[in-house]
Amino acid sequence: MAEVQAVKSLDTVKLISHLLDRHYGQQMADIWNVGLNLALRITDLLSIRFSDIQDERLLLKEGKTGKLANIKLNQKTIEIIHRIKTEHPTHLFLFQSFRNQRAGNVPPAPVSRRYVSRAFSLIGEDVGIDLGTHSMRKTRGYHLYKSTKDIAR
Repeated sequence: MAEVQAVKSLDTVKLISHLLDRHYGQQMADIWNVGLNLALRITDLLSIRFSDIQDERLLLKEGKTGKLANIKLNQKTIEIIHRIKTEHPTHLFLFQSFRNQRAGNVPPAPVSRRYVSRAFSLIGEDVGIDLGTHSMRKTRGYHLYKSTKDIAR
């Protein structure tokens, strides 16, 4: 896989969110915004079910490490989750694929990692950054360190 970069400018972070919304829809912008706030690996982010969210906390078993993550959700993330739940009350996954709804007997599934990766990559070309799904984690880490100077966080 190609190496991706953190987005170091907050204006560029907002621009990426806007471009994702404009070119790929609100769901892709939501993936970017929630991914920035949670800093989870893309497979863990896409596998979030509404049942994993309880009282402003996300309880999730991480796929790579097998650890149980108990993450306190910030206000922006809570607002996005509530909006998605209101708009799609029958969805099981936070980022559920709309393709499966048209298929009939196919069980619900989240948006694919490949689709998200391709969208991020194309938007990255537009803004001149090597953007990928891991860019959300790198961007979160970069800005958290820049604001606190605490490498342990």
